[in-house]
Amino acid sequence: MSEQLALLPAYLTGHVQLTLVALLLGTVISVPVGIVATRVRWVEQVVLGAAGIVQTVPSLALLAIMVPVLAAIQVQSIGYLPAIIGLTLYSTLPILRNTVIGIAGVDPAYTEAAKGVGMTQNQQLWRVELPLAMPVIVGGLRTSTVWVVGMATLSTPVGATSLGNYIFSGLQTRNYTAVMVGSVAAALLAQLLDWLVRVLEEGVRFRRRGLVAAALGVLSALYLFAGVTLARQFVGEDESERIVIGSKPYTEQYILSEIISGQVTVETGLNATVLQSLGSTVAFDALRSGDLDVYVDYSGTIWATILRREANTENRGQILDEVERLLTKDYGVHVVGALGFENTYALAMRSVDVQELRLKRISDLVPHASRLVFGSDYEFFGRPEWVSLQARYGLSFDREVTMDPALMYQAVAQQDVDVITAFSTDGRIAALGLTTLEDDRNVMPPYDAVILVSDRLVRCQPRVVAALGGLVGAIDVDLMRAMNLAVDEGGRTPRSVAEEFLTGRAATDAHSR
Repeated sequence: MSEQLALLPAYLTGHVQLTLVALLLGTVISVPVGIVATRVRWVEQVVLGAAGIVQTVPSLALLAIMVPVLAAIQVQSIGYLPAIIGLTLYSTLPILRNTVIGIAGVDPAYTEAAKGVGMTQNQQLWRVELPLAMPVIVGGLRTSTVWVVGMATLSTPVGATSLGNYIFSGLQTRNYTAVMVGSVAAALLAQLLDWLVRVLEEGVRFRRRGLVAAALGVLSALYLFAGVTLARQFVGEDESERIVIGSKPYTEQYILSEIISGQVTVETGLNATVLQSLGSTVAFDALRSGDLDVYVDYSGTIWATILRREANTENRGQILDEVERLLTKDYGVHVVGALGFENTYALAMRSVDVQELRLKRISDLVPHASRLVFGSDYEFFGRPEWVSLQARYGLSFDREVTMDPALMYQAVAQQDVDVITAFSTDGRIAALGLTTLEDDRNVMPPYDAVILVSDRLVRCQPRVVAALGGLVGAIDVDLMRAMNLAVDEGGRTPRSVAEEFLTGRAATDAHSR
């Protein structure tokens, strides 16, 4: 618990920054547009329709869409900017809709009376319509507040620090203390902001200056805190000294990102920022644009997903050479080298079922597949490997279940599903009594772990690239599996496992000298 609470100030600060700025921008945009919509009827249909469309887009997808869009116009594609744009868009509908409903719902008798005493349209708006509509507008703001606080936890996959860092990493590493801390903190923040908005509205409505002053004081302090901390992040930052390391959302990637961060610090003295739980395409797009400097990917993922080549098990060395050549030529991304292990997809089942059905290869599974439930992560079902697996083997399962990668192993062990796509370096395969089936028709391409770096890093920080070269060939499959198991089953943090690895390497190097 103490380790998780030590992370709370940074994660909570990021969450507060995102939430407050998104709500401010959403209100500044929505209220004026709502007022215009009550004056120009066709505007009402257009803006409410547009806001409604935004709401139908899944929140995580809305944030992820921001990354390639911003990269295309050559602005910061990961981190704070895409998150704040997505959150602001998501915040608008409740405020906009309630502004329109609130003003339209004002009793015509009041507006007629205002005209009768000679009020102009602006006076009528500010002195009659808005005060009477205020409770409805504030209701929309309160709804938006709760939505935005919740949605901000999904900013983690686009590189923005938030309480979602607890939730994403906790689910992947089975650290439910982290999940609890993140969830409770987000709930308390939502309640606090909702209460402040309600107190402010009641103070204005009932003309209680003490309530207004108290609510404004707390909100002003929060906004001042958010503004100062944001300024400290962006003002005076030396771009040439910035090192940003990314990781995908699972244990192995968390460990490798911490190893890379430690290696950079030890060898160069530079501090690196680690952005965890990034989506695969988010990480690669950010690397291309220079917003991310380093992350570990896998040759098979690059081969099938990015280069769009047919999934197969061609010569590993040839694939690595081709991946390195094409990434540099077509994408401006450089390969430092392979870490020394392969982490491929493998179909895994409970060992007792494998023995009972007398299975050894995936081909042996085909006659039984129609009675079995297949579970995999949301990414795999959209990959070429899944298409090839079905086409070459003729696999047809009773049901296909999409789930978070962290839950697959537990699901198959508890008999919720029968077959999963395991990662070959995952220590939970042995720990949970699972067996992998041989890919006898060579569907899965090689998945060598490789260090990718941005063109910006190669040009501006060649010493960092040289330091990363020291990790090439340093991790074999048994070592990676042991490090994964230390986190997933041993309850250790990825950072402590990474530090142990680096300390061991340093001792070995010193002894060899």
